[in-house]
Amino acid sequence: MKSSIYSSVTDAVFAAKSAYLRYMKLTLNERQEILEAIKTALRPILYDLAVMTVKETHMGNAEDKTEKLKLAIEKTPGIEDLITEVNTGDHGMTLYELSSFGVVCAVHPCTNPCATLISNTIGMLAAGNAVIHCPHPRAIKVSQYLTSIISNTIRSVCGIDNLVVTLDESLMGFTREVMSHPDVDLVVCTGGNKSLHKAMTSGKKVIGAGQANPVAIVDETADLYKAARDIVQGASFDNNLMCTSEKNIVVLDNVADSFIGELIKNEVYYTKNKDDVQKLLDVVVTEDCTINKKLEGRDANYILKCAGIQCDYNVKLIVTETEVSHQFVMLELLMPLVPIIRADNFDEALELAINIEQGYKHTATIHSESIEHLNRAAKNMQTSVFVKNGSSLLGIGFDKEGHTSFTIANATGEGTTTARHFTRRRRCTLSNGFSIR
Repeated sequence: MKSSIYSSVTDAVFAAKSAYLRYMKLTLNERQEILEAIKTALRPILYDLAVMTVKETHMGNAEDKTEKLKLAIEKTPGIEDLITEVNTGDHGMTLYELSSFGVVCAVHPCTNPCATLISNTIGMLAAGNAVIHCPHPRAIKVSQYLTSIISNTIRSVCGIDNLVVTLDESLMGFTREVMSHPDVDLVVCTGGNKSLHKAMTSGKKVIGAGQANPVAIVDETADLYKAARDIVQGASFDNNLMCTSEKNIVVLDNVADSFIGELIKNEVYYTKNKDDVQKLLDVVVTEDCTINKKLEGRDANYILKCAGIQCDYNVKLIVTETEVSHQFVMLELLMPLVPIIRADNFDEALELAINIEQGYKHTATIHSESIEHLNRAAKNMQTSVFVKNGSSLLGIGFDKEGHTSFTIANATGEGTTTARHFTRRRRCTLSNGFSIR
């Protein structure tokens, strides 16, 4: 057993619990010192982590993963996210503060394993918790390596060992055991549906990120040049592994041809040929109507090659024109292949978008110069992340605005989670004092 990597769930939880009991005695400034040390230790190895992730998972590309890791380190909120509320009156003061849960079980996906682990670790440690990471089997080696670096850094700063730990194997049985362990206080699940279902039945407080099928609307007032560029940027980023990335496009028919022309200018392979669409369907979707895991997160040219479609130039994204009933539309493909659907008017486009999103309330984007269309879409779609006139990447903090989160808790309603979500809100009341108005 290496420090921070355990072969027994009981040992891992005991170690994390013991570390937590020491960590809870530290000040907020000491927590901040630890977080800064972790960031300093990770910055020089981000590209190495990205390369390791691609090699182990066979998904995405190292350049985009590096950008995700930078984002997780630089824009995940720390202790500054722990707001304090106070009410005072004639009869005294009521204080609301955010306190730690204790030991957190953090379940991670294979799509964004290191970025999610880093972002959640920063938020969970800022909140005052200890963390047991449960990585996806396809990303266990890089997750263990990253956990060890974080744990060793914490020990070097404050002497506390095993504040962040993981297991030496990634097994569903281990994850279920961690979730249900009596000394685990909070479960944060950014994994697939099976993991989320187990989390929701664990009997613990759960923060859960569920399924997604993000859709982009393009209406007749949109800046088509910018809309095409933004959508390709978001949908092709890391080969569409982001849960927030555009997975479908709904465009008004009267601007569809012009918009498709703009897409093609952005290294898009566009087809509405039924034979080509069928070839893609045959390799992308399995006989039991699930996505082909072997093509998950692979690049567009490779997918075209697998489908037997000749393409002699570099492609970022494949766009197929289909009907709304097509399997490409309703499945979260997690690859740079996006269907485009035409609508006669904005009312139809919005209705189609709502149906395509399937009530997951995860992510949607819209490109429009109509304030009425922008507002109506935002109000009716009710997604946790909603981007107006920009790439989906803006919804998680790229392009400088807003904080970053890699756990979009649409299933349990927290939305983009940060340190404050990994805390308990506590109320403290003092009678007859501290009102100076």
